[in-house]
Amino acid sequence: MKHPLWLIGFRPFFALGCLAGLSLPLWWVLVYTGAVPPAPTFVAAPLQWHAHEMFYGFGWAVLGGFLLTATKNWVGVRGWHGVSLMLLAVAWLFDRLAMSFGAGWPPALFWLASGLFQVAIVGMLLHTLLQQRLRGSGSDNYYFWIILPLFLPAKYLIVQGDYFILGWSMTLALFRTAFLIMLERTQVQFMRGAFRVEILRNPPLDHAIKILALALVFGQWLPPALTGILEFALALLLLVRFAYWHPRKALSRLDIGIMYLGYLAIVAQLVIDGIGQFIDLAWVGSVSVHVFTLGVMGLVLPAMIVRISKGHTGRNVVFERADKLALWILLAGFLARVVAPQLYPVGYMMWLHLAATCWLLAFGTLAWRYLPFLFAPRVDGKEH
Repeated sequence: MKHPLWLIGFRPFFALGCLAGLSLPLWWVLVYTGAVPPAPTFVAAPLQWHAHEMFYGFGWAVLGGFLLTATKNWVGVRGWHGVSLMLLAVAWLFDRLAMSFGAGWPPALFWLASGLFQVAIVGMLLHTLLQQRLRGSGSDNYYFWIILPLFLPAKYLIVQGDYFILGWSMTLALFRTAFLIMLERTQVQFMRGAFRVEILRNPPLDHAIKILALALVFGQWLPPALTGILEFALALLLLVRFAYWHPRKALSRLDIGIMYLGYLAIVAQLVIDGIGQFIDLAWVGSVSVHVFTLGVMGLVLPAMIVRISKGHTGRNVVFERADKLALWILLAGFLARVVAPQLYPVGYMMWLHLAATCWLLAFGTLAWRYLPFLFAPRVDGKEH
């Protein structure tokens, strides 16, 4: 009998995402604050390592698990499973080893180890998306055909000293585009199921949002003023649509409202970064990226772990007390990392430790709760 862990994409990669979420931020803060020395085997400067691992370690573990599961549903196929998933998980682990211990490796071995997972998962996802004609809610899958391959050069650039800013800017914008597509699709179902209401899906507005988001992937190549204008325009369109998404209803429930808070964090990140295109403020870059990593990735992805881990293992999708506690802890981590340092900058190191501890506790809770689900068969008797 096949082991349940390898039956569908979210199972191994949500498990890896939880482990990355509880460990990577804590390790970085210990290095940054001098509690432990930076590993001499890091292949890049510690800051580059941190950015790479949060996006391509933690972020792509959870986003990859989601997309491996969602894409097969969008096009109605079986999806990747078995040996393919095993090899993909090994490639993800190989990437982590290369980034943390590969400084002395032969260049060919390092680049093989560092690039294998990203090339493989992009190829697998594109293979799935191209198997059938677009249909229904998947009619804008072609945006993924564009953004998924662009993760490959973005990943390469983020570990290049001279191109680090370009790499993480592209990476953040690609993640932002993927989140906007994901939120469009999922929130329709969530609001319909929770409140029996329909949220606004206006095709011209939705496409304008995605086109602007895609254009901003290349924001570092544009004149700063133009990039800032595009960021403000995208933020405005997102707010207009948000007003028609029944926010008061959504925010009355943590399991739905957390997705809306992630949506608003995208707006905040765009506004903050847009300001930085016109005014040279030292804090803009750090605040902007952490609004995204803690306010979008750190809120939306854990909620998706809960929802998918329950729904796709045959359980009722109900956020229990421990699930809500994990989300509240992550909200506290966002406040500690992004808001508190602006109010009390003298305590900056303390806030960093507190934020990392919040991630340790929250993702530790999620791992404790959901790893048993991910390793066990569905409770309703279905195979996958």
